[in-house]
Amino acid sequence: MQTYISPWPLSVPQPDFPRSICILGATGSIGTSALKVIRKHPDLFTVTALAGGANAKRLAQLCVTFRPPHVGVLNEQVRQDFISYLPCGYTPEIHVGPEGYATLAALNSVDLVLSSIVGAAGFIPTLAAAQAGKMIGLANKESLVLGGHVIRKECHASGATIFPVDSEHNALFQGLVGHQSSQDENTDLKRLILTASGGPFRGRNKNFLQTVTRDQALAHPNWDMGAKISIDSATLMNKGLEVIEACHLYGVPVEKIDVVVHAQSIIHSLVEYMDGSQLAHLGNPDMQIPIAHCLCFPRRVEVDVPQLNLAQVGTLTFEDPDEEAFPCLRLAREAFAAGQSHPIVLNAVNEVAVAAFLNEKIHFLDIPQMIEQALTSHQAVKVDTPSAILELDRITREEAESSL
Repeated sequence: MQTYISPWPLSVPQPDFPRSICILGATGSIGTSALKVIRKHPDLFTVTALAGGANAKRLAQLCVTFRPPHVGVLNEQVRQDFISYLPCGYTPEIHVGPEGYATLAALNSVDLVLSSIVGAAGFIPTLAAAQAGKMIGLANKESLVLGGHVIRKECHASGATIFPVDSEHNALFQGLVGHQSSQDENTDLKRLILTASGGPFRGRNKNFLQTVTRDQALAHPNWDMGAKISIDSATLMNKGLEVIEACHLYGVPVEKIDVVVHAQSIIHSLVEYMDGSQLAHLGNPDMQIPIAHCLCFPRRVEVDVPQLNLAQVGTLTFEDPDEEAFPCLRLAREAFAAGQSHPIVLNAVNEVAVAAFLNEKIHFLDIPQMIEQALTSHQAVKVDTPSAILELDRITREEAESSL
């Protein structure tokens, strides 16, 4: 069993306040929640860079509010649209495309990078932040699914520290504090338990799932998320990716990670130790809580989230996931166990399939079917460099798209 993916954050000093922050994915749900935290605690942060995707108008609105000197956009057309929305007198330096995102992540003037770009597109900027030795708030699980082994190497070489933003992994992080060191393996750890809401189709069988619509799949019962993550939650692929992410983050084998369905989303995950103790993190389902924990670590700050009232919640329920109706969780476990290249295939085909489902080109149950077919036919290849990872990702996407 390995140690944590980066130098253990409690073992090394973190940047002083106010911290200069770069938010990759500023217009998404994670970026929006992060900016709420920053608005509440403006004395703790300087917004140095904001990056968005295709929503030029929303990105411009955020930039007018926070006035970052650096901005990242998806492509040249978005850059032109973004400029058209800016007021006179505000002329930030604009960085374009994947290379631009990576440049922002490695800026000398940035202390903290919040990596929240959705999908495989977040890998290279996260890697750039790791190579530059940054404090990283990681909300892009695909970075580790594709290249957790590479990011681990770079973090330990540069001294970069990773703070998991996903509510489940942040809960595990907090449950490990006091039990994990930067030098020694966590020998008293028995297992990690990830909780899952079960998504909008919890309890449904395959017959029902054959008929579900795009809108039904997007209607998550507890969390307000983007379209891609919402579909991943509905298929349980989101939890499968989180299993892989946990393996990389905490250096544990996949056999030591369990998943339990917890419909209320109050317990965000648990750490079990050899003596039978289970340490759980509880809180209302609002991403401001784990985001504030990561951005302000080791400080705790107030956030605009209602106080958890367990008496009002009343009952907390738990059940095993139905991996027959939702095979994506099983496929993710199998992909991680098969080798370093299989998770890249898993993620690439999933992103293509989810996009196709959102565009109503395939049915809901076609998503796991496409993934399983790709994993069955994949022959393991060496992926020990970023270029090799990206090349396999590209080839796999092309093959998946051609099969639609």
